[in-house]
Amino acid sequence: MTNQVEVSPSRRLACPRCGTEFTCALAGPCWCAEETARLPMPTDGEDCLCRECLRKAAGAAAQPQ
Repeated sequence: MTNQVEVSPSRRLACPRCGTEFTCALAGPCWCAEETARLPMPTDGEDCLCRECLRKAAGAAAQPQ
């Protein structure tokens, strides 16, 4: 018996916050893995954010309330 891992291809997305198109590669090397901040995670109903919106959201989350 062999184990087979199914690898998902990259997918083309539009950022839910600004509309910028980008590629998301969940099963392979993705630009988001290079980011020091991986949070915040997308909110309910959102998908992955583009690099700029992810950085803005992480910066806002790091600010004291």
